[in-house]
Amino acid sequence: MSLFERLKSDNQADWDSYIHHDFVSALADGSLKEANFKHYLGQDYLFLIHFARAYALAAYKADNLADIKQAAGGLAAIVDLEMDLHVKFCADWELSEAAMAALPEATETMAYTRYVLEKGLSGDLLDLHVALAPCIIGYAEIGVALKDKGAGNPYGAWIEMYASDEYQDVAQAEMDQLDKLLAARGGDGRFETLSRTFNQATRLEISFWQMGLDIE
Repeated sequence: MSLFERLKSDNQADWDSYIHHDFVSALADGSLKEANFKHYLGQDYLFLIHFARAYALAAYKADNLADIKQAAGGLAAIVDLEMDLHVKFCADWELSEAAMAALPEATETMAYTRYVLEKGLSGDLLDLHVALAPCIIGYAEIGVALKDKGAGNPYGAWIEMYASDEYQDVAQAEMDQLDKLLAARGGDGRFETLSRTFNQATRLEISFWQMGLDIE
């Protein structure tokens, strides 16, 4: 089993709560209210800014050129591609970049992003990537699960983005990087600690979904 599959299996109940959250189910059947989706999109814009910072931190934490290139590629993908796509996507929902940048961060956004950065600051590159994994790989899993739900769905473009071959390749590259880092940075003796990090990050993903449902 890959490290990701082992981490997921070790935290299966929380992983299922994340992947099958009510927010995701409402996206799948198109019943999610527009206000809830727009609130999520705005906070996701703020999240991506800190996600980019995490990749910059990954480059700093790297001790070889291959890992620096991997981190730089992830940073460039977020800053030069994913953020632009997100802004264009949000414009279709009447959300401007200026408006999103001015939003106050939700407590859940702060908790999740700062947790990821703290794991990277206090730990090594493997700790950081394990904290990032539920987001990167989880969205790919959700995209595949919802792939056939896009037709006629107001959230079909969101589903297609994460079900796309391009995003699936990103997720697979992250799984490969986890295995590479585990082999280079301590092996199985670190699994228990890594599993706790993965569990916390997964539960923070659950809270991020719930944030999207809890607005009045």
